[in-house]
Amino acid sequence: MIKFFRKIRQQLLSENKFSKYFLYAIGEIILVVIGILIALQINTWNEGRKDRLKEQVILLQLKDEYQANLQQLNGKMQLRKKIVASGLILLNFMSAPEDVQRDSAIYHLSNIIYDPTFDPIENDLISSGNIRLIRNEKLRLLLSNWTSNVMAVQEQEHINQMHVHEIMLPLFNDMGISRDVLNVLWENLGNSFWLLDDNSNNLDLVLKPSINKTNAKDMLANKILEGVVANTISYNNVCNLESLSLKNRIIEILNLIEIEIQ
Repeated sequence: MIKFFRKIRQQLLSENKFSKYFLYAIGEIILVVIGILIALQINTWNEGRKDRLKEQVILLQLKDEYQANLQQLNGKMQLRKKIVASGLILLNFMSAPEDVQRDSAIYHLSNIIYDPTFDPIENDLISSGNIRLIRNEKLRLLLSNWTSNVMAVQEQEHINQMHVHEIMLPLFNDMGISRDVLNVLWENLGNSFWLLDDNSNNLDLVLKPSINKTNAKDMLANKILEGVVANTISYNNVCNLESLSLKNRIIEILNLIEIEIQ
């Protein structure tokens, strides 16, 4: 093909047909430009196809990750509901402590010392720059804001953790009920949602009952305990409100991912 065009060009020059040669040269330039544009278009199409394949792989990975995050978050929310329910029962016990069995009070006190935390699977979409491969603008925005949304929940969880470890547990020590509370906690730990693996068959720790038997009436009459229980209810309820917002975002992310998966 190159030899053919060269022969025509040489023939026009030898015949001094400069006007025709000029038109021919322009046509040749146009053909070259068209060829370059076609090559660029093919290259762009190939790169786009590769990006779409990468996007599909990422979407499938994200689907698995956010399904696992949703399952974990649901478990933590259920545990917080259990904490709030026991806290409310304890406040009712305080209104009529003479009618409360000690074992029942200890059981509900063991429930409120849980401090569930949400630890989601994190990905490197932002740091790696792969977020650009997500074409759905709304999905890309939700994924970009994910870390900050998680932090809103974790900040509330941290407040509750500090409350449990720095206020509640020292109070139980002062009241002389920590051994009995922890004993019941270990007995029921297999029903909890926050264990990394299902190790319920290995939870055989027994502290045995304490010989220091603070009776239920004296226990429930403690004014500091009343405040501690009320704060626990409040902190866990706020955590669940934040978690509900996060749960709705996870569901939205999963729905958008499902739409984008081909």
